[in-house]
Amino acid sequence: MAEMKIMVVDDERDIKRLFEQQFKKELREGLIEFQFAYSAEDALQSLKDFGTSGIVLILSDINMPGMNGLVLLKVLKESYPELKVFMVTAYGDEKNFQAAQEFGADHFLTKPIDFGQLKRLMAEARNRS
Repeated sequence: MAEMKIMVVDDERDIKRLFEQQFKKELREGLIEFQFAYSAEDALQSLKDFGTSGIVLILSDINMPGMNGLVLLKVLKESYPELKVFMVTAYGDEKNFQAAQEFGADHFLTKPIDFGQLKRLMAEARNRS
């Protein structure tokens, strides 16, 4: 089993390839495992069906069709308070940042993702879990 399991929630399907490229070494060494959900609804269904099953962190986009990431964040923090949740948006506006903080986001990142920063934040999250 991977040292750290992360669920990535984003409606853009090419995000999977991007994460697999950026974390190639960690994936190969079994240090990390990703689970991908392409909507907030899919993420919640997966958690309902399988539980958190070792997931330490959820990395969610804010702007998605259907339930947006901020609503997902609120539900996650109410239902799974043990999970760390990082919010990601292409629009680093103050309104989204304030809402993410209010709903309990552990971090707020803007696209394009700085993967060096993300890896440092993930290491901190793993060490605190």
